[in-house]
Amino acid sequence: MTDNILIGEGTGFRCEPESAWRKELANVLATPSPRLEFMTRAHHLVRDTVVTELPRQRAPLTPALIAEQTSLPVSEVETILTELEAGLFFLTRNVAGAVSWAYPVTAEPTPHRLHFSTGESIYAA
Repeated sequence: MTDNILIGEGTGFRCEPESAWRKELANVLATPSPRLEFMTRAHHLVRDTVVTELPRQRAPLTPALIAEQTSLPVSEVETILTELEAGLFFLTRNVAGAVSWAYPVTAEPTPHRLHFSTGESIYAA
């Protein structure tokens, strides 16, 4: 039996061998996206922290909490959040300024849930 990956296409799915998907994924990872060129190491740290912490906290994350988790100054975190939010793909903040959504997770209720092997669960963005 071979492992297959289901890929959403239009209103249906197509089945691809896992090996083909892994090969394509390796090519994508080997070629950085021009969209990410603006991101510094600190940008990646903030975004990775938010995606990791949202399922743990199950609530929007304040800049102060993110600063504490990353050991970056709050002012730098706030600047980075503004820049990541401007990308309209990386994350969004609520009216209080806390990060509520960072693809692929959100603290806001959606019809979709994610469950992780660590026991954490959260809504899918």
